[in-house]
Amino acid sequence: MDLCLGFACVLLLLHFCLFILMASNEANQPLLSTLVDLTPRKGNKVVPKRRRFRRCRSAPVADLLPQDNNGKGPIPRSEYIFGKFHPNFKLTALCSAVYLVIGTICFYFVRDEITGMKTDALLDAVYFTIVTMTTVGYGDLVPDSVLSKLLACGFVFSGMAIVGMLLSKAADNLVEKQEILLFKAMYKHEKVDQSEMLEDIEFSKVKYKTIFTSILMLVFIIVGTIFLVFVEGLSFVDAFYCVCSTVTTLGYGDQSFSTKGGRVFAVFWILGSTICVALFYLYVAELATENRQRALVNWVLTRKTTNTDLEAADIDDDGIVGAAEFIIYKLKEMGKISQADISVLLEEFEDLDVDQSGTLSVSDIILAQMPQTER
Repeated sequence: MDLCLGFACVLLLLHFCLFILMASNEANQPLLSTLVDLTPRKGNKVVPKRRRFRRCRSAPVADLLPQDNNGKGPIPRSEYIFGKFHPNFKLTALCSAVYLVIGTICFYFVRDEITGMKTDALLDAVYFTIVTMTTVGYGDLVPDSVLSKLLACGFVFSGMAIVGMLLSKAADNLVEKQEILLFKAMYKHEKVDQSEMLEDIEFSKVKYKTIFTSILMLVFIIVGTIFLVFVEGLSFVDAFYCVCSTVTTLGYGDQSFSTKGGRVFAVFWILGSTICVALFYLYVAELATENRQRALVNWVLTRKTTNTDLEAADIDDDGIVGAAEFIIYKLKEMGKISQADISVLLEEFEDLDVDQSGTLSVSDIILAQMPQTER
């Protein structure tokens, strides 16, 4: 019994460490890590100086971006799915494996303290771990002692956290790969510029994710229903009812996987289907939010600019609105940035502008980084 508690404590500690590590890695990711267009422009066309704000030079390293099969330009994140695994996959897989192994061991040792419909001891331990992790909770296997109940409480919280990691990492990266493959298939016989492809993928990203997860969710529902009818011997209505209560993690418990073969299938199917359905509703909500945001942007771009707008856009109160001020004002209207964001950046600019010239130069940066006594 003490061994089971020890395993549970190790799981929670390891999960906490991995969660902190994942958050740290996420914070260090570049904001534009996927859709950076580094395709060189042909010709020597001179861009007028007044259009200097149209393009901003960032600092991505071209060698770090994967190339497509024809070597024509960077295809975002394509190498990670079927080539080398993305680091996020490794972290998510490690957390899931640790959870499943420790959960199986713990619930195997307390198997006599869990009541309900049992098949094979080891299989039931894995099955109970998956059911707990996904919060389905059929009720066909129930903790019946103080120790088993405490273990279930610990594993349900850590399991929900790991499922959240699966939602945000592994599944999301897989769906992003399908976006690129879908776009390349749609324009297979057309010559599409690299920048146009990246722009279309970015514009329709959430729509592609919603379509892909809806198809995958339908496949999970059909496969689960067919399996329950032919293997578990349920009627079509009961099978569909059981599938729906499972994928939504409702888990009434009146219908569940009771045979040995059914629980082997359930170990894989429950985890995949519940995550897929959660992703689907997440993308539906994200798509609705994105549509509202695009409607706001369209309204901002199409309405006429008034004198009041110019007064509001004049940040430095000099009576003249420059391109940068106009862009910042429009971004504020679109909800892209807030006044608080602008104030923080202006404070940083003033700190760096040592000579108070209103512009930044190399000497300003050097002086700003020097100790106050050495200036």
